[in-house]
Amino acid sequence: MTVALENVSCSVDGVPSIRDVSLTLARGTLTVLLGPTLAGKTTVMRLLAGLDKPTQGRILVDGKDVTGIDVRRRSVAMVYQQFINYPSLTVYENIASPLRVQGKPRDEIESRVQEAAKLLKLEPYLKRTPLQLSGGQQQRTAIARALVKGADLVLLDEPLANLDYKLREELRIELPRIFEASGAIFVYATTEPSEALLLGGDTICMWQGQALQIGQTSRVYHQPNTLRVAQVFSDPPLNVVDIEKSDGLIRYAGGTQAPASGLYATLADGPYRVGFRAHQVTVGNGKVSHHTFPVEVAVTEITGSESFVHFKRDGANWVAVLEGVHEFLPGQPLEVSLDPDDLFVFDASDRMVAAPKSM
Repeated sequence: MTVALENVSCSVDGVPSIRDVSLTLARGTLTVLLGPTLAGKTTVMRLLAGLDKPTQGRILVDGKDVTGIDVRRRSVAMVYQQFINYPSLTVYENIASPLRVQGKPRDEIESRVQEAAKLLKLEPYLKRTPLQLSGGQQQRTAIARALVKGADLVLLDEPLANLDYKLREELRIELPRIFEASGAIFVYATTEPSEALLLGGDTICMWQGQALQIGQTSRVYHQPNTLRVAQVFSDPPLNVVDIEKSDGLIRYAGGTQAPASGLYATLADGPYRVGFRAHQVTVGNGKVSHHTFPVEVAVTEITGSESFVHFKRDGANWVAVLEGVHEFLPGQPLEVSLDPDDLFVFDASDRMVAAPKSM
């Protein structure tokens, strides 16, 4: 089975929510919709489900045009950010409910509920009601009900957003196994790059209703086509600085200059924008080949295992992530350095022209 959007656009009250999106999803695949709030992720899901109709373009299932066909006539299941379970029913009956609506025989209901419960580690809780469950168990119940329906297309719209950190991490680890075992087409929406990387599969980077880049998740992360894709796929935010290459030198905005070594050596003379993620910043002097800048500490966020150090440099804000606890004071002067082989370089139209060699 395949599901496809073909040059699809959708507007609400004349305001575009997605613009000219094309994608094809195949059975047994996981596709992550990655982007900030209002990027168009939920609109894409509603169109795939048949809840909304596009203003332009077509929706195809196995090559057949199903544009405008109601969701009740499609083989689709959805799991939302909010837990949607029947509070008066047991976990067993919540999972079984779509099978009862379909009129399945008792023996089939029993086997499929038990199979889904085993897959989602809900077997000890089948006699409980949702209010007797933790948040993670409630969300697993909602996922089990979607899976047991046997839908060809399963849509998960930020299903872990309302869970606490520990529960999110547990389910993030379990979900790829669940997806693989199911064999359905899965589409998973998230605002978090780390979640996309953990889930794997393919990723569609979305921004203001556009599908900027589609591809294998790790490849999109390591080889963003544009500066905007790199920004969408970076958390903490991508650090960016303007440069000019000429006469064998790199001149950074703010006055620092250094020999055009590493990736810079391959560039033609002219202006560029350089992007680098927080883990690509070295606090303190790097190796001799690194380019070093004076900065001023703005604030340090300590998580326990990591410290996020925010700097100011010539009016720009940069951030570095360091292992362990580091207590820098606001206003403290520091030096940071960049490896000229460990950067994303974008041309004047923000298209990527060079990427880190280590990737």
